[in-house]
Amino acid sequence: MRESPYPLEHALGMRWYASDTPGIGGRLRASAEDFLVEEVSPRPGTEGPYLICRLTKREWELQRAVREIAKALSISHRRIGWTGTKDKHAVTTQLISLYGVSEDDISRIRLKDLEIVPIGRSREPLHLGAHDSNHFTITIRETTSPDLASEVADVTAACARGLPNYFGIQRFGVIRPITHLVGEQILKGDFEAAVDCYVGMACPGEPAGVQAARAAYADEKDAVAALRSLPVPLTYERAMLHHLVSHPGDFRGALLSLPPKLLSMFVSAFQSHLFNMALSARMERLPEFYLPEPGDRLLFENGREDLVNATNQGAARMQVGRGRCRVAIMMPGSLPLRGSGADDQVIASLLEERRIVPESFSKASSLVGVRYDGALRPVSLATDVTGTVTGTDVMLSFSLPPGQYATTVCREYMKADPCAMI
Repeated sequence: MRESPYPLEHALGMRWYASDTPGIGGRLRASAEDFLVEEVSPRPGTEGPYLICRLTKREWELQRAVREIAKALSISHRRIGWTGTKDKHAVTTQLISLYGVSEDDISRIRLKDLEIVPIGRSREPLHLGAHDSNHFTITIRETTSPDLASEVADVTAACARGLPNYFGIQRFGVIRPITHLVGEQILKGDFEAAVDCYVGMACPGEPAGVQAARAAYADEKDAVAALRSLPVPLTYERAMLHHLVSHPGDFRGALLSLPPKLLSMFVSAFQSHLFNMALSARMERLPEFYLPEPGDRLLFENGREDLVNATNQGAARMQVGRGRCRVAIMMPGSLPLRGSGADDQVIASLLEERRIVPESFSKASSLVGVRYDGALRPVSLATDVTGTVTGTDVMLSFSLPPGQYATTVCREYMKADPCAMI
């Protein structure tokens, strides 16, 4: 096990690597074709009001692709559903659902580096996490390890044992990793602070002009001036500002001007941040973090849950070793956090520090229209990786279930600055 040297990863709760290799370095996403993602989903039926299409895109952020597809079809973006938010700097293939759209309508869409092919129909829209898995073929270029083959072999073995199942940087925002901070303010009921954070928090990866415009808004809270200075492509910030110009002081309404899926992500990003922090605390306490200890929660493949105690610990370790279940951490929500394990205590302490209680999640649910009951997430991910070394390039091929991040696997091999893996 090795500690990350990067302040950004520490800020997002991603403090540890499972392997102790120095890292192969290299470049991720030298081209979009170096990061291939194919969603594995059940084939749809032939009836229903929802047209199911296979969407293949290159260098497209999903939310932007959905907006452009909706614009081309002259429909609301709310009529488009999907099961997973794929990477932008990649070539990705996934399914989307479109309500009340025909195959002929799809033929009108002409967008560069984006292909939509109708493949069936459904009586229900697609929902997040409904696909079976994602298959990745990723090439890391220009690695710097003097013992590349040996390092790749060592990390590949660690992947089979278990890597920390962190929520990756994409979960918090690639250029601006702030979604969890917005979510925290929403949970505290401070909608003005949430808007200030989303509109006014400048980040180093942004153009200087955008940073200046955000800083000016943070200082002056002048929505009209911010609209003049923020670039037009920042559509979400501008939507919030337009609302504030028309309805001064209505910060709740400004948040509600965002697309529902985006708005719902803020609170879930805060939950993700707590999970990362609790997982890092666990790894610091237990180097073999994936093995069950008394007080731990277990999550089985069929969704069944159990608690580990001194009596059943041996049996629990056997079940984990056979891949039938994994140790899991409960991400908090509106339901009371019951449990006395060390991970539960860490989560409870983090919530207490922020003065957030179960009712906070209930109130956020009323705002967003999404339930935040809380959920178990495994502390580890394990996958069989095929690693191929060609000169200084390494190709990785592996599959992950929904909600697990390919960059978590790449991170373990590269141990590079997270900004180099975006």
